[in-house]
Amino acid sequence: MSESQNVEYKESWRDEYLKWLCGFANAGGGTLYIGVDDAGKIVGVQNIKKLLEDVPNKIQSGLGIVADVNKLTEDGKDYLEIKVKSSTFPISYHGEFHYRSGATKQQLTGIALSEFIMQKTGFRWEDVTVDNIAVDDLDDESFKIFRREALRTNRMSEAELNVSNKELLQKFHLITDGKLKRSAVLLFYSDPEIIQNGSYIKIGKFDEQGRVVYHNDLEESLLVNASKVIDIIFQMYLKAKISYKHDIRVEEYPFAREAIREAVYNAIAHNCYMYGVPIQIRVDDNSITISNSCILPEGWTVETLMEPHDSKPYNPDIARVFYRAGFIENWGQGIKKICDECKAIGSGLPFYELIGTTLRIRLQALENAIIDKDKVLNRQSGGLSGGLSGGLSGGLAETIIEMICSDNSITVQAMAEVANVPKRTIEREMKKLRDSGRITREGGNRYGKWRINE
Repeated sequence: MSESQNVEYKESWRDEYLKWLCGFANAGGGTLYIGVDDAGKIVGVQNIKKLLEDVPNKIQSGLGIVADVNKLTEDGKDYLEIKVKSSTFPISYHGEFHYRSGATKQQLTGIALSEFIMQKTGFRWEDVTVDNIAVDDLDDESFKIFRREALRTNRMSEAELNVSNKELLQKFHLITDGKLKRSAVLLFYSDPEIIQNGSYIKIGKFDEQGRVVYHNDLEESLLVNASKVIDIIFQMYLKAKISYKHDIRVEEYPFAREAIREAVYNAIAHNCYMYGVPIQIRVDDNSITISNSCILPEGWTVETLMEPHDSKPYNPDIARVFYRAGFIENWGQGIKKICDECKAIGSGLPFYELIGTTLRIRLQALENAIIDKDKVLNRQSGGLSGGLSGGLSGGLAETIIEMICSDNSITVQAMAEVANVPKRTIEREMKKLRDSGRITREGGNRYGKWRINE
């Protein structure tokens, strides 16, 4: 029998063949034979016992489905039969959606992917309801943040906010038939990865050789992450150039805070979470790159984003909540705001690029605000006495307290990298803070957290 829409032959197993199984599951189902050449001739496999153990587990963990994996023998040669049924729900492999068409496998992207999702479910991924999480399971802190910001920015009145959490969710159409939508869980649940891996924000500082120096993963609800992320970027990842004007200390950052804020919040609100890929923020000395998974509206390109355009959010429910909280603009004004903020400090306009299903915005640093590392004070020769250069105000102890406030699981090594001081200097200061009772350690060195004692 030759290969067809429902049959594929491979001589040996490779993990990338999970993509073929994904394609079968998203189409009409099918069978993958391992140990059979392209002509349908059985060549056999040597490690059949191990494959019978490994392949089902890889299918389960990689695709989230169960397949029939059988050992077959012909003419003394063992080969593997993997049968996959057609799935009623879209199946992804590492955030990629594959589809079997004829005897070929295609990766679905853009409009084709959006139409496929709608055809399979009748809903966007974020609109599907969940069975195992109720309103009472949601995070109180997330609701507090939303109410506080919506009131502060005058996007909602006190009377509108003075309702129960359930009534608030109903107001934003985040409950269907008494069940929470996935978008509600992403917004208000303390661990949104319970419904999709990759539902978090990844921040990394990179050196001139492109190596990661230190990083943070923000893994709480979208609203909690949004309330923290900008402060973390500016306190831990960026350094301000210090100057004095009429004896007044002036701090100049190489990036416009409001531009970064708008770009990051746009990425959170418009991210396509079904891909299972975290929002990534890469901080280099000369640029910041913010990436998120994306399905642009039909006919749109990255050029469209830089022109006046209507507001067509991929996640209307999430975007609506973020707008009411004052995190994002409406009417397609967000990118214009980013451009205006960059112009205001004299830096270049942002650069957008779409690579597959990943949308990236790169912000260039203001050159005269970049700190010349060769001129930075030697920290070991009194550079800490008057406060930390690079925008970290106060003494080293206060800087450590600030870093712990931003990330209570931060390591001593990461603190040293952020403060630009030797690790032993941080260790000495930490000992003083612990001996004085200002901070304590809860848990072990690997998984423990710092606690600040008032």
